[in-house]
Amino acid sequence: MQQPEMFTDLDVASTTKSVMKKLPEVTLAFWIMKIAATTLGETAGDLFAQTLKLGYFLTTIALFLVFVVTLVVQLRSSRYHPFFYWTVILSTSMAGTTTSDFMNRDASTKYLSGGTTSLGWGPQGLGLGYPTGAAILISMLLIIFAVWKATGMTFQIRDIVTFRGEALFWSAILVSNTLGTSMGDFLSDSSGLGYAGGALLVTGALAVLVVLMKVPAVPNVLLFWIAFVLTRPLGATAGDFLTKPVAKGGLDLGTAGSSAVLLAVLVGLMAYAQVQERRTAVPRTPERETVAQQAD
Repeated sequence: MQQPEMFTDLDVASTTKSVMKKLPEVTLAFWIMKIAATTLGETAGDLFAQTLKLGYFLTTIALFLVFVVTLVVQLRSSRYHPFFYWTVILSTSMAGTTTSDFMNRDASTKYLSGGTTSLGWGPQGLGLGYPTGAAILISMLLIIFAVWKATGMTFQIRDIVTFRGEALFWSAILVSNTLGTSMGDFLSDSSGLGYAGGALLVTGALAVLVVLMKVPAVPNVLLFWIAFVLTRPLGATAGDFLTKPVAKGGLDLGTAGSSAVLLAVLVGLMAYAQVQERRTAVPRTPERETVAQQAD
């Protein structure tokens, strides 16, 4: 990304700030893991809600509790742990999948698989529809960003070192992953593009963002958050492509099998990231530990 004024302070950041880093560097590996996690979030969310017939309501509550637990572990950590970070990303993707489905869908045969009349206990869905659901989620995301900006804290994720900054970051992640699910389902189900067509459209949009990285007038932070939202519908359409019946344009691999393979891939990537992090980690000293504890 060509925007020297944005990266000058980060490149000369103190060793202490590097020690306190809680979030990863944004590299190609980051985006590969993001897509893998969001694709798994789609297939795993559908596995619990649809295949196991727990329903959107119960599954959303359960997965939101999982998100809270994983987030607490991440927030209590004193430094960046790939397993902690990507587990939270995965939990937001799963919770985002079922939350989006609960908001946008209902108990009509349009959304339920053949022969299924209901899913689990509780309301089957609010039936708001994708446009209304997306409008609500976009509004929520804009409010989070407005509050974030009002605090004066950085939007650059590798420079977030405080509890408040990380809390705002994860709030934006949860809403953006839910919004991305709505976008992906709209492209797959309602736009007429189908799963492969929707994935190609999102891939094309991401390619445009790569080109815009070379434009100094376009803020890098803006490109990051647009890409973060867009990789979610890419994962959603890819997950649907893997699991949905052939008659609907999918590969019919099933939610269980697809989730197992994707989980193995993601765990492998997290293990690799953990090894790389240990190689590059700056050793702690008592002085650095004290400053890290005082950052919040």
